[in-house]
Amino acid sequence: MLTIQGCQNLACQGWSRRELIQAGGMGLFGVSLPRVLAAEETVAPFRNGSAKQVIFLLLFGGPSQLETFDMKPEAPTDIRGPFRPIASRTPGLHICEHLSRTAAVSDKFAVIRTMNHPYNDHGSVHYIQTGHPHPSRFGPRPGEAPVGPDEWPSMGSVVNYLSLHRDPQRQTTMPDYTYVPNRLGALQGIDRPGQYAGWLGSAYNALATDIRKRDKKDNPYFRECTDAELDFRIRGILSHDEIRIDRLDRRRSLLEQFESQRRALDNTGVVGQYARVRQRAIDLATSPRMQAALDIRRESASLRDRYGRHLFGQSVLMGRRLLEAGSRFVTVAWDTPDGLSWDSHSSSADLKNHLVPGFDQAYSALLTDMQDRGLLDETLVVVCGEMGRTPKKYGNWGRSHWTYCFPAILAGGGIRGGITYGTSDKQAGYPIDKPVSPEQMAATIFHAMGIHPQTRIADRQGRPAALVHNADPLTDLFS
Repeated sequence: MLTIQGCQNLACQGWSRRELIQAGGMGLFGVSLPRVLAAEETVAPFRNGSAKQVIFLLLFGGPSQLETFDMKPEAPTDIRGPFRPIASRTPGLHICEHLSRTAAVSDKFAVIRTMNHPYNDHGSVHYIQTGHPHPSRFGPRPGEAPVGPDEWPSMGSVVNYLSLHRDPQRQTTMPDYTYVPNRLGALQGIDRPGQYAGWLGSAYNALATDIRKRDKKDNPYFRECTDAELDFRIRGILSHDEIRIDRLDRRRSLLEQFESQRRALDNTGVVGQYARVRQRAIDLATSPRMQAALDIRRESASLRDRYGRHLFGQSVLMGRRLLEAGSRFVTVAWDTPDGLSWDSHSSSADLKNHLVPGFDQAYSALLTDMQDRGLLDETLVVVCGEMGRTPKKYGNWGRSHWTYCFPAILAGGGIRGGITYGTSDKQAGYPIDKPVSPEQMAATIFHAMGIHPQTRIADRQGRPAALVHNADPLTDLFS
């Protein structure tokens, strides 16, 4: 079963759960949703961008460039890998034989072959999701909570923040930033950096789905999932069958008992904000649009089969549904219960049997489906891991960490399809032209959404902080 989690720490302008309860009552469904939806006030509006929304497919663990989008068929046998290249619709693009469906739609996407950064560790997933290195370089050790005053906010949190600030009266039935199928690290019982709002405050965290922790050997990314396991819902809100008018009325009546106390504090401004936030939580809970978006069973069986019945395929489909319903930034993370995901050190077996084919199925289905629905032109589709893999093989064609050259894929949202950007050396080990940093990737994503990368927002100390440091968007990728 999957449920949507809210935030866990402070709300609004730093008020704690206890303080909000004392000030105005817990609200209809507790304070978790109001904390997620809380907004402060002033910021410059968005400009017109080529994309209205983003879906970010985060392949945690680091897919091998040599087994996906930067194959080197002329390299020595101990470099080029066990898979054959096949033709695609993109001139000069050598693509893996297990990406045949993706090869057939390569005219819809651009391949960046020269992503790189110096932090050769999985903690660099913070860098990929924020455009900033973690303040402690590699990020916290596994098991340590990464959320703190020094961590940079994710791009999704920035979009959430700016969306709410450009229209303080914004009433929406969908959160602007969502994360599926679970927060990164949840299946291992840990937190990983980069997915949170950091110093922006937990009010701007993603509304994230959560699935039950399974035995490490039970990998829902490698098998067909049942509908019971794909029961997306919002934690803390009653199910559709349980939401009865009389019960809602009793809860609303209970809220009215706090109104005199709330009005007494209303001059502070914070409680006035909280009232609006509480109303948005009620709207979210009772919205037929939200309930419909979370019910993946409304999709046809044939379309669900096209995406793949494994957890990643169904999560990508859910990501499309959330975008269609109004979310502005959706992250779909590939993060397996054993914590390895794409981290293939010793063998290529999982790459061949599950990882590459599973991605191939879901990604090609997403691009085709979104184009058929008229969504692709207004949606930027981003695919990236936090690293690539070493040119040198280990074991039975495993490869170790390698952040010095790895691919990213961009589609939709004004991106020119059927092109490549940047060239790696003969071993796919280092860029030889057009290197791309995570800062440039973040700048490109913000640019596509009409957000100037040098936009400044106030950090926790109230100091102006640029969204991206010293990086320009890759405007050559756009039509």
